[in-house]
Amino acid sequence: MVRLVDRDFGPSDVSAVICTMNSISGIEQCLTSLRASDVGEIIVVDAHSTDGTLDVAAGLADAVVADPGTGLGNARNMGIEHTTRPLVLNMGSDNVMPSGQLQRMIDTLIHGEYQGVSAQTIIEGDDLVSRGLNAWRKGRFIPGPAVVIGTPTLFLGDLLRAHPYDSSRVFSDDSELCERWEREFGARFGISDAFVTEVGKTTWPEVMVRCRMYGISDEEIFRLGRADGWTIPRQARSLTHPLRADLLAPISHLRASEAVTNAPFLVAFTALRYAAWARQAMRR
Repeated sequence: MVRLVDRDFGPSDVSAVICTMNSISGIEQCLTSLRASDVGEIIVVDAHSTDGTLDVAAGLADAVVADPGTGLGNARNMGIEHTTRPLVLNMGSDNVMPSGQLQRMIDTLIHGEYQGVSAQTIIEGDDLVSRGLNAWRKGRFIPGPAVVIGTPTLFLGDLLRAHPYDSSRVFSDDSELCERWEREFGARFGISDAFVTEVGKTTWPEVMVRCRMYGISDEEIFRLGRADGWTIPRQARSLTHPLRADLLAPISHLRASEAVTNAPFLVAFTALRYAAWARQAMRR
C-alpha cells in the first residue's frame, strides 16, 4: 500500500483539479482561495462554459483542459493526467478553501495513513436552505474513518494516477473509486476536521439540482452493481442508502431541537433524491 510518511508535506505539494461547466457564480472565489493557500498547481477542466468561467480560469489556473462532456469520471481523469505533485486535490468549483484548511487535510491524510481524505463543507448563511444543508452535512460527514468520501477530496497522487476514476461514470465516480480501491488493495479513507465553504448553492432550485445528480448517481451505482453480481444484502444497502444517509444519520446526530427544526428539509431532500432515482430508472 502506498503511503507518504517519510517527509512533511505542504500545500505546494498539492495539484488541484477543478471540473467546471458554467461555474461563474463561484469559480473566481474557488481559484483565488487555492492560490492564497499556496497550492502547487491548479488545473481546470472545463466542459464548454459560455458564462465567463473560461476567462476567469485562464487568468488564475496553470492549465485549462477542454472537457468533451462525457461525464465527471472522465473529466476528473483528464485533469489528473496533467498533475505533477505528490498529492491531488479534487475541488468543487463552488468550494472555497479557507486559510490553513488545506494543511489540515494534508495532516489527516498523512498521519492517519489514509489513501484519501475529504473535508467538511459549510454554507455561510442562516436561511432555511443553508440551515438545512448544514444540518444534513453535520450528521452525515463526521470526522474519522469513512467508507466513501466525496468532494473536496485529497488523494495520494501516484496512487490516483495509477488507479484513476472509472471514465464511464457520469456521476457516481467517488463511490466506485472508493469501493474499488478498498476491494483491490485495502485502501483506507477518512473525513478530516478541515472544512471548506460553499458558494452559490443556497436556493431550492440548487437543492433540486443536487438531489437530481445524487439520484442519477444512485441509479447508476445500483444498475451497474446488479450487473456485476451484487448480493441481495448489497442491493438492499444501496436501495436504503439515501434514507439512511440523508435522513436517519443527520437526525440521529443532531440535538433534539435541531432535529425537529430541520426534519422537514431532510425529508424533502431524501424524497427528491429518491424521485430522481425513480425517474432515471424509468427512462432506462
